Amino acid sequence: MLIRPMTTDDYDEVYAMWQITSRRALSAADERAQIERYIRRNEGMSQVAVVDGRIVGTVLAGHDGRRGFIHHMAVLPEYRRRRIGHALAEKAIEKITAEGIDKTHIFCYQNNETGQEFWKDFGFAKRDDVFVFSYENTRNINRR
Repeated sequence: MLIRPMTTDDYDEVYAMWQITSRRALSAADERAQIERYIRRNEGMSQVAVVDGRIVGTVLAGHDGRRGFIHHMAVLPEYRRRRIGHALAEKAIEKITAEGIDKTHIFCYQNNETGQEFWKDFGFAKRDDVFVFSYENTRNINRR
């Protein structure tokens, strides 16, 4: 297995994999132009796992200058339980830490018990003191 930085050339294969592993989490923010912008802005932080020339795992990672973020951590079902996810997360956090960022966050769906267990086992702590609120920037602000 090879862990290497995700490039914009990986988009089609990665997106096809996300259709299998992360479909419910996909949105317009995951379209090619947005992912390419994210990868350029956070160069070298997102990673892919490659086995026999095929991308079998991904982690989209970056930071905002203060905190690191992991998005779309995914491994194809037939490649799970081989520590591929652990290797991807470890590499992403290593890259974020090298940028001087000392905390990383992951968003995990409440009904994703497998993901919650993975992140707890990795060492992430579930926070009960904050809620995530989202705002659609493109909505008509004058409706308020």
